[in-house]
Amino acid sequence: MSILLFENFSQLLQTEIFSMRLIDAEDFFELMFRLLFNLAVVYLLVRFIYRNSRSGKNYTFAFLALSMVVFLICFMLENVKLELGFALGLFAVFGILRYRTETIPIKEMTYLFVVIGISVVNALANKKISYAEMFLANAFILGLLYYLEISPFFNKELRMSVKYERIELIVPEKYEEMVQDITERTGLPVTRVVVKSIDFLRDSAEVYVFYKNTDTEAK
Repeated sequence: MSILLFENFSQLLQTEIFSMRLIDAEDFFELMFRLLFNLAVVYLLVRFIYRNSRSGKNYTFAFLALSMVVFLICFMLENVKLELGFALGLFAVFGILRYRTETIPIKEMTYLFVVIGISVVNALANKKISYAEMFLANAFILGLLYYLEISPFFNKELRMSVKYERIELIVPEKYEEMVQDITERTGLPVTRVVVKSIDFLRDSAEVYVFYKNTDTEAK
C-alpha cells in the first residue's frame, strides 16, 4: 500500500500541465517557509514597532498587503535573473506611486521602503546566502527600528499640518497667543508653530504644529 502511494506521489510530481509542472516539492516548501517567515517579520514590524508608536491613523493593512505582493512577485520571478534591477525598480515604482489618494508622511514612507526592502531580501536571497545571514539581517532591521522608535534622541518632536482660521494671530507679535490657542484646542503639548502658507481670500492659514512625542516618553 505504501509503495503504491509513493508511486502515485512520484507520478504527481512529474505531472505537467501546458508544459508547467503541477508541483515542485522542493520549491513549494521553500516558498511556504519563506512566505511565512517574511509574514512573521513584517507583522512584528508593523504590529509591535510601527503601530504601537502611532496614536492616529496607521497603515498596517497597507504594509502587510504590499509586503506579501512584493514578496510573491520577487519570488516567482527570481529565475528571470533580474534580482538587482528588479528590486531597484520596485523601490522606484512604489516610491513614485505613494498612494496618490493622499500624501503619506515621511515616517510612513520610510516604513514603506523598509517593508519593501525586507520582502525583496527574503524573496531573492539565493544559495550564496545562508538562512542564518538572512535571519540576522531581518533581526538587525527590526532591532534598529525598535531602538529608533523608543530612543528620545530620535523622537523628541512630531509634526502635523493644520488649517488655522484665526488669521489675526499669525503675526509675529501674537505668536505666543497662537501657540497657546492651538495647544488648548488640540490638547497636544505644542512646542512651536511654523506658518506654511496664508490664504487671505478664505481668511485662513496652513501651519505646521510641532509637539512632543508623548508616546516615547510613556515608554
